[in-house]
Amino acid sequence: MGAEASALIDGRIAELGDWRGDVLARMRGLIHQALPGVTEEWKWRGVPVWEQDGILCTGETYKAVVKLTFAHGAALDDPAGLFNASLDGGTRRAIDIRQGEAVDPVAFVALMQAAAALNAASLAGRKARKT
Repeated sequence: MGAEASALIDGRIAELGDWRGDVLARMRGLIHQALPGVTEEWKWRGVPVWEQDGILCTGETYKAVVKLTFAHGAALDDPAGLFNASLDGGTRRAIDIRQGEAVDPVAFVALMQAAAALNAASLAGRKARKT
């Protein structure tokens, strides 16, 4: 679905037409900066999803926040304290971005790369167990 999903994400950004679209576009750019080979998907009736060896994060937009939910965020180190939502979850962690807020781009890129490394290690472990 890659190219089709990318077009749907482009459409979502354009249809928002406000600060949420700007934030989603900026964070999407940082995701691609962190992981040039990342795959974009469109799941669950309209949720942008970024994948590499599994789901990395989703990009949901709500009235008051853009929410980036990391599928395995609880297993990631977050030295910059980017995670500010879903902190009680057993597996996921999220970053809620409100109008006017900025996310440290260097820390976000590092977090995305850590999420990809975790997915790669998990995939390698699953493959090793099958052999």
